[in-house]
Amino acid sequence: MKAINDQGKEVTEFCNKYWLMLDEKEAQQIYGGKEARTEEMKWRRWADDWLVHLISPNVYRTPTEALASFDYIVQEGKFGAVEGAVAKYVGAAAMYFISKRLKSRHHLQDDVREDLYEAANKWVAAVGKDRPFMGGQKPNLADLAVYGVLRVMEGLEAFSDLMRHTHIQPWYLRVEKAIAETLLVH
Repeated sequence: MKAINDQGKEVTEFCNKYWLMLDEKEAQQIYGGKEARTEEMKWRRWADDWLVHLISPNVYRTPTEALASFDYIVQEGKFGAVEGAVAKYVGAAAMYFISKRLKSRHHLQDDVREDLYEAANKWVAAVGKDRPFMGGQKPNLADLAVYGVLRVMEGLEAFSDLMRHTHIQPWYLRVEKAIAETLLVH
């Protein structure tokens, strides 16, 4: 479906991209009820429409953080010495300036960490104290979507700050453990 986004640009939207094609029996088995399925869809959409847009402005927030991010990328990638140096310095500079544009485009606060902290605490509040995951006793697709967005920051200052200044770490570690246990089984 064609639509106009917040910036006035025409985009193609897929109305059912968060809806799993399940028959009634499968849906009941997985979700238990329509509310759980609707909640999962809501938070998957939130991860795509809001949370993911907080990553670049946070990991490239300052020249120092941008350099550290690209240093990590170069270390983990397969770069030669010259290519690595060019990628690190040119990439960091470019992403630092791009992150400022993204901050403006997504109407983020002057201190973009505050938006990240608010988003994390909003997620933790939505999961609540009575269940370990949004999916109940095991992670659902919303848990995995949020975890996946946050996982890309691991090893960076933004991630350390997020763990230190919000209540998300216990949930994050539970998801990490659940994923590791699932991988061991399969």
